[in-house]
Amino acid sequence: MKTVFVAGHRGMVGAAIVRNLEKRGGVSIITRARNELDLTNQQAVSTFFAENKIDEVYLAAAKVGGIHANNTYPAEFIYENLMIEANIVHAAHMNNVQKLLFLGSSCIYPKLAEQPMTEKALLTGTLEETNEPYAIAKIAGIKLCESYNRQYGRDYRSVMPTNLYGPNDNFHPENSHVIPALLRRFHEAALRGDAEVVAWGSGKPMREFLHVDDMAAASVHVMELDKATYDDNTQPMLSHINVGTGEDCTIKQLVETVAKVTGFKGNIVWDTTKPDGAPRKLMDVSRLHALGWKHTYNLESGLSNAYEWFIANQDNFRG
Repeated sequence: MKTVFVAGHRGMVGAAIVRNLEKRGGVSIITRARNELDLTNQQAVSTFFAENKIDEVYLAAAKVGGIHANNTYPAEFIYENLMIEANIVHAAHMNNVQKLLFLGSSCIYPKLAEQPMTEKALLTGTLEETNEPYAIAKIAGIKLCESYNRQYGRDYRSVMPTNLYGPNDNFHPENSHVIPALLRRFHEAALRGDAEVVAWGSGKPMREFLHVDDMAAASVHVMELDKATYDDNTQPMLSHINVGTGEDCTIKQLVETVAKVTGFKGNIVWDTTKPDGAPRKLMDVSRLHALGWKHTYNLESGLSNAYEWFIANQDNFRG
């Protein structure tokens, strides 16, 4: 039985990976909470790897946040993410862990990348200013994996997810991302019997969303690919793989689906004085499809699942 360390198991993605591995069976999963192991502490991480015989690592630990958090704490975002990935990748190598999967983010791509974004768009243009420190840390993680592969023959892979949502998402009213924020707003509006909900912008921009359980399934799929198959579909200096649905929807479609899922019967009013953001953000997932994986949740079924989780756990998001 192989021993797998899932770093960041309490986060949305890490928790989903643990669920996926537990369903499959045949693995011994090691996790550590933040108060048990500080991943930014090089000595602590080195000692942890030396004391545990680990066969594989899923590196899902990261400091994450929305635009406001990225703008307010750029030093923490670049420092903590660089330290976490450098410590884990190096400790894995020093303790002869041959297989590792690093989880990045679609924000690694240039702000004006051609749509849909292919893996080759990496490092071809300027990043989005609001989360540049975080994006640079994630790019460094990809290059860490590639560098240890090139110099030491390791098998360290990277996957770049699109916008994620689902169980264990952050539904806090002040700092959540778009889907949990919408699910909560429409849920509360439905409970109050509100006549209308105001949505920002025109509703025309297009976005891609992936359920976190699909992300976990894709991660395990990529990790378990035969090395020759993986190498045939990547390159030593371009080894990351996009993970998404390859399908997008308008914000209007998203909002209307959220209203349906939450049972909101009122009107949706669009405040067109508010900004729309980029017109489109879509990942090219042809490489992932060629490797034999495709998502299972569509937008409505995925939102329904996320909403059910919120209802069951909403006491954790009071405020």
